[in-house]
Amino acid sequence: MPSRPHSVSLKDHGQQLHLSHAEGDLTLEALWLRERSPDETTLDSLTGQRLIEAADLPLDLSLTQAQLDGDTLSLAFSDGHAASFSLASLLAECQPCEAYQGMTFWQGSLAQLPEADFAAALDDDAALLDMLEQLQRFGFVRVSGVPDTEDGMQGLIHRIGPLRRTNWGGIADVKSVANAYDLTMTQRGLEPHTDNPYRDPIPGYIWLHCLRNAAQGGDSMLVDGFSAAERLRREDPEAFACLTEVSPGFRYHDATTRLESEGPLIELDSRGQVARVRFSNRTERVPALPGATLLRYYAARQAFYRLISGDDFTLHLKLAPGQMLIMDNYRLFHGRSAFQLEGGIRHMRQGYVDRDSTASRRLLLADQLAGQRDGQFANEEASA
Repeated sequence: MPSRPHSVSLKDHGQQLHLSHAEGDLTLEALWLRERSPDETTLDSLTGQRLIEAADLPLDLSLTQAQLDGDTLSLAFSDGHAASFSLASLLAECQPCEAYQGMTFWQGSLAQLPEADFAAALDDDAALLDMLEQLQRFGFVRVSGVPDTEDGMQGLIHRIGPLRRTNWGGIADVKSVANAYDLTMTQRGLEPHTDNPYRDPIPGYIWLHCLRNAAQGGDSMLVDGFSAAERLRREDPEAFACLTEVSPGFRYHDATTRLESEGPLIELDSRGQVARVRFSNRTERVPALPGATLLRYYAARQAFYRLISGDDFTLHLKLAPGQMLIMDNYRLFHGRSAFQLEGGIRHMRQGYVDRDSTASRRLLLADQLAGQRDGQFANEEASA
């Protein structure tokens, strides 16, 4: 965080506030400050939600006074409103976000897998937070000690958020069956892919619980899609750009369901960072685009596929009964090798949990546990 500003002044007839400090200058717009005034007439004290209609504020609104006293910035506005801001909070909000904050990119050589214990995460908030932070950092976590029942994962799901229900129900089987309605339910290998890009919204996290895995083959394959996308950006920027611009369709149809959506294989956020990847050879339906665009897209898709299916990026592992993978379906590609049932049964159970409830639980736990630690330190200092 920058050091405390040495001076504060008004610019552009009061429509801007200029802060000068040792590490540079910062200019803030009067309207931006007005709509986030931290007082009870502007923001609800419990929810932090805005009470005024920001779109009704006059576009020529200006500041009439600015005074700095320690960490308190007192401002008066041309509409008669006055408010005091925490300078430290304002400066923190204006800091540029670190690229892929809290994430560690990895490749197939990842030596130490992120691990969690089911019972610990179920009973202890600190263990649950550690599991969720590893999930955020690596995009997946392997959980051991899951109960050997069909709905064994359910208790831990309830600690995080609601189970996402689909046309397959809540927690569904993943095993080879006759007359399979989806290629997942066959013995064939599955290419690196993301799940359900034909849904809106796309499920955020995949929970894959192993009940039996005695079949020959059937190893899981994981790929860090963000890491692969950034490699493509460096090595083939034209292919990367194409995959952010062209949006193929994705479709799932069966006797009772019609699901269709679209989206780019590499989706960027407002800062140009990769926010989501898609790949589903089985369900992709490329529209009848102009020939030159199609050829450009096919070449770019091929370049990306060669990365995500190559040994450099592919992590291989085989789940044992009682183990579970939780995977970020916006970041990771996953697949499996083909398997033969002569050696035994391969039976997985799979469910989905959305991203918003997962992120909310992680952030709330982090705040709560940090508050508990701060209170403990304060008590220790008081008793010293």
